Amino acid sequence: MLLAGDVGGTKTLLGLFERANGRPTPIAVHTFLTNTFESFGAILDAFGRQIGQPLNIDAAAIGVAGPVVGPRARLTNIVWDIAADEIADRFGTPRVMLLNDLEAMANSVNVLRADEYATLQDGVARADGNAAVIAAGTGLGQAFLHRVAGRLTPVPSEGGHADFAARTDREIELVRMLRERYGRAEVEQVLSGPGLVNLYRFTHRGGECDAVDDLDAPEAPARVSQAGLAGRCQFCADALSMFVVAYGAEAGNLALRGVATAGVFVGGGIAPKILPALRTGSFIDAFLAKPPMAELLSKIPVKVILNAEAGLLGAAVRASDLQ
Repeated sequence: MLLAGDVGGTKTLLGLFERANGRPTPIAVHTFLTNTFESFGAILDAFGRQIGQPLNIDAAAIGVAGPVVGPRARLTNIVWDIAADEIADRFGTPRVMLLNDLEAMANSVNVLRADEYATLQDGVARADGNAAVIAAGTGLGQAFLHRVAGRLTPVPSEGGHADFAARTDREIELVRMLRERYGRAEVEQVLSGPGLVNLYRFTHRGGECDAVDDLDAPEAPARVSQAGLAGRCQFCADALSMFVVAYGAEAGNLALRGVATAGVFVGGGIAPKILPALRTGSFIDAFLAKPPMAELLSKIPVKVILNAEAGLLGAAVRASDLQ
């Protein structure tokens, strides 16, 4: 039996899987609100109670929303440490791996079905090319998939915390606002749930609208995007438009950095919910607006991952490879 995990700042998914050819088969999957538990061990305890039987684990892989250094990981948006040796001791198996959450998601790319993607740009995937994954949710994650011996091998990154690159005079104004508020402007402060709230602040110029009554509420980003999609507030629509354009531009940056001629995959919780906005063309326009590399970028497939459990599935794929 395989144990897979996708530990985020907002929610944690744990699942039991059986090995299968290519794509592990889920046996049981449960979701937990991360910040209602004092530790990852407490979530494992709760998972065990829900399963209701001893967990006979052969291998485990846990994706974590934060940097993984050796056998330990620290979450970025919640003060937690997770240690591989503690998980190994708990289940009596040496086959335990901690992964960055986007590295875990990247492991799912080769096993997702065609109906688990939405295409933004067809392109032509090169069989000898690299790929990349970008995912905005509670934070912003990025990962590369380098082609090694014919196989796409995920490589983690903390690119979401890199500096935000303003491309227009208006985005320069946004950078000034972010610097005043945070001391610096990083990509995640624009491309994430909290980033949508920052864009709301920017487009509303300190004012408010009926769409959002509490900017600190967990549901505030969703309300901004919903009001923008429905056209209920022009300033929310403007915030969503800025988000989509910045998302496309950063996806293009990632494609260039990794020479991702096998494809760029857009994951995370936000993209499927704003798919109509991503399909307007502004995302791909910003993705391509990088002369002299526009022709190269135009040939890269760009797809949105629709499977909400892609990170968990990718962790299970990695666990199945552990020997």
